[in-house]
Parts: sequence; C-alpha cells; structure tokens
Amino acid sequence: MCGIVGLLLKKPSLRSQLGELMVPMLIGMTERGPDSAGLAVFTEPLPAGQRKLSVYAGLTDEGAAFNWAGLLDALNTELKVQAKASIKANHAVLTFEGAADPVKAFVKAYGPKLHLLSAGRSIELYKDIGTPAEVAARYQFGQLQGSHLVGHTRMATESAVTPDRAHPFTAGEDFCLVHNGSLSNPNGVRRMLEPRGIKFETDNDTEAACRFLEWRLREGDNLHTALQKGFEALDGFYTFLMGTSTELALIRDPFACKPAVVAETDDYVAIASEFRSLAHLPDVKHATVFEPAPEEMYVWKA
Repeated sequence: MCGIVGLLLKKPSLRSQLGELMVPMLIGMTERGPDSAGLAVFTEPLPAGQRKLSVYAGLTDEGAAFNWAGLLDALNTELKVQAKASIKANHAVLTFEGAADPVKAFVKAYGPKLHLLSAGRSIELYKDIGTPAEVAARYQFGQLQGSHLVGHTRMATESAVTPDRAHPFTAGEDFCLVHNGSLSNPNGVRRMLEPRGIKFETDNDTEAACRFLEWRLREGDNLHTALQKGFEALDGFYTFLMGTSTELALIRDPFACKPAVVAETDDYVAIASEFRSLAHLPDVKHATVFEPAPEEMYVWKA
C-alpha cells in the first residue's frame, strides 16, 4: 500500500504556492506510506541548450556533507559546462550547458555512490527514506515553485526500504512515474527489456513499469500509445501517475483495485489516493470531484 499525490496549477499566478499547497497532500498519505517519500516538481523549462540533473548523495560516505564544490570544479574543468548547484541536504540540482549524457557519465565516474535521480530542462526530483513530514522538511518542499508535481509515499511490500527504491522513478528526460499497487511480472518485463539495451538500477517493480514506458517512448510511441501497450504487458494491480514537462497523466488497471480521486477547479487539478489529502485545498467544496475509471487515460496540460 502506498499513497500518490499530484497537483497541477492552471494559473501561472499560483505557481509560487505549489509546494505550500502540496505538503499537506503528501503528509495526508503518511498512513499509506510511512517509510519513504519523494516528489518530482516541474518548473519553467531552461533554455534549449541547458539541462538540470538531480543527484542524491545520501549513499556516499559524506552524505549531506558531500563536497559538491569539488564536483563542480572537476566537472567544469573537464567538460567546461558552466555547472552550478542548488543544494538541499542530501540532494543537489546541477544546472549546466549542453547535453545531459556526458554530465551524467562524468558524475557517475566521479562519485560511484552518487545516485542520479532525474534529467531534463524542467524536472527536479527529490526522494529519501523517512516519513513524508520528515522528507518534506528535510528538502523544504513547502518552498517549491512550479506548474505541477507528482508525489509519493511508500509502504514497501516487495523490495527494501532504501532511497533508490523510493518513488518517483524516471526515464529519459522530463518524465517520471509513481505507482500505488504491485506488479506480478516485473522480472519477466526485465528479462524482455534488458536484451534491448534498457538498464535497471533496482529490483523495484515500479521501475519495471517505468523502463517499459522508456522503451516504448524510445521506439517512437507517444505516451498514450505506450500506456495502451502497457495494459497488455504489465500484469498486476496499479494506479500510475506520471509527469512530463507539460502534463500530468493518470491511469488505473482494468480492475481499478487501487484507489484514486481527482478534484478539479478553474485553478487546479489535484489527485490523491484518498480525499483526505485534498480536503485542505482552496475552494475544494466547489470542485468537480470524481473517481477515475479503470483502463482509461486522463491527461491534464500545464
């Protein structure tokens, strides 16, 4: 059992309140996921020639005291990418000129215990072990600004409680996925994808779903087509909430066993596993509130 939350603000004037509105949503899912939490926030995209890389240092010997300045000096000396860092506790968001892949390769070689969380022009990703309230405070979630976000609270049932197994999971650039439920065939999906060049970092079943979508998007499918093929390939019970730089997308399995509720007003679209995480939102009593149908894709544009 886990908890998912999503929030998309329709009016740009509200984007400074994104984190403030989201934190009670995440904490409201504590009983569904007390052992780790995370979120991906989507901000105004960087110029086309720049990228952001979210990096976790909590697995290194230094942890929150990791020498980010040393990494930046080495990175800029070697690749000359004008990298800068925004640092919060165990995380840093590196902003730089150029493509993401050379920087990702350099960071992995420089610090093998560093964990690469996300890459893109818009996405910033934070996740760690601890209760949702602890993780939110550690990374100052209440101060986050942006157009939309995807969040998750985890109660581990099929793999260990570690930061890398927390959600969200990412694939490619500016894409993330969170999951409430369980897949019965993640190992079969892994065996199918690894010979096709798709690499896995954990044994988490959610990563199998994320990598399947990565493969289908790489093969040229749009997100809607990739998800339709997912209904055929992914066996189990699930509610998936996904974020891209321009949208939120939600689907439930054909039996809709895992709960989800949506509240929509002229100002926002809010999604959670239970209504209690939406009850504090402004003007929610006048929102259109509904339970998403099974095997149907819902997409909201930022």
